[in-house]
Parts: sequence; structure tokens; C-alpha cells
Amino acid sequence: MTDNLDKETALVEAVLYMEGEPLDEGSISRICGLSKETVMAALENLRERYAEKNCGLELSGIGGGIMISAKHEYWENLKSRYGRKTEGKISRAAMETLAIVAYSQPVTRAEIEKIRGVSADNMIRLLLEKELVREAGKKDIPGRPVMYGTTKEFLKVFNLNSIADLPKLGEMDIEKFELEGEKY
Repeated sequence: MTDNLDKETALVEAVLYMEGEPLDEGSISRICGLSKETVMAALENLRERYAEKNCGLELSGIGGGIMISAKHEYWENLKSRYGRKTEGKISRAAMETLAIVAYSQPVTRAEIEKIRGVSADNMIRLLLEKELVREAGKKDIPGRPVMYGTTKEFLKVFNLNSIADLPKLGEMDIEKFELEGEKY
């Protein structure tokens, strides 16, 4: 780690710790009062520090931002206590609905109901309240139904940098997400 950036690196680390939410370099720069270049150098210093064997932390890219998190290799030991808190608070039906939104987005309530075979109103309402899904516009068909997509909170809860990081669906799973010959 570069000696002349020790204080800046410590400041960036403190901000990431205190915020507890993913922040982009521009936000970190504004909060710390440092140039983007200095922030990027400080983040690289943190990556180097966290790469040490005796460190349990790492910088994670979540939804276009950066946050401090437990190293992936320790996650199995920690997730029962600290991880996926939302998962334990929502029902299996809500998780099914969330999976449909995640893999099929943007998707309408009617499309979700067609895949699940039951009403999705309450599940969508719950997922909106928990900020795991959001309204992602209106579909250009008669009635202009609302389309839903996932949020940054969803990415954070499931420790994903982007939707592209979702586990790939197998052939059997893909069939579950097909509607009348359309793939979602």
C-alpha cells in the first residue's frame, strides 16, 4: 500500500463501512472530499489489503457500486446468521415470484400469474414493500400493464453485481419460464 495514501485509504474504508450500502466511486469521492483518482487508488489499496490470507473481508461489486463484505470463502459459515435475511422473512411463494421476476424481467403481473398458476397480487405487494422489485415501466399492449424488475436491494441481498450474475437456468428450469412459446 502506498504510504502517502494511508489516510485516504482509511477514510474510504471508513465510509464504506459506515454506509453499509454499495457506493459508486463518484459518491465515495463526494463523501470523502477526494478526487476520483485518489478514491480509485484507495480502493486498489483496500483490494490489496483484503487479498491477504489473514483478512476475512473483500470489496464486492454490487449493482454498480462497491461495498465491504465477508470473503466469499467464509460465506457458508456465516450465511445462516448474517446472510439472506430477507429470504428468512418471506414465504416460498414470494421467493418463487421473486425468481420469476429476476429471470423474466421486465414481466407483468399477468405473466407472473401464468407461470405460477396462482394470483400474484399479494406477493408483488410484499416484494415491492421489501424493495426487492420495482415498477419497470408499462408494457405496450392494451391496458398498458405495469412491468416489474428487480432492484439494487435485490442485488445486495443476493450478493450479485448484476442480473447477469444470476445462476444459469438448466433446460428443465427454462421450460418453467416459457409462456405460449415465448421465452422469458
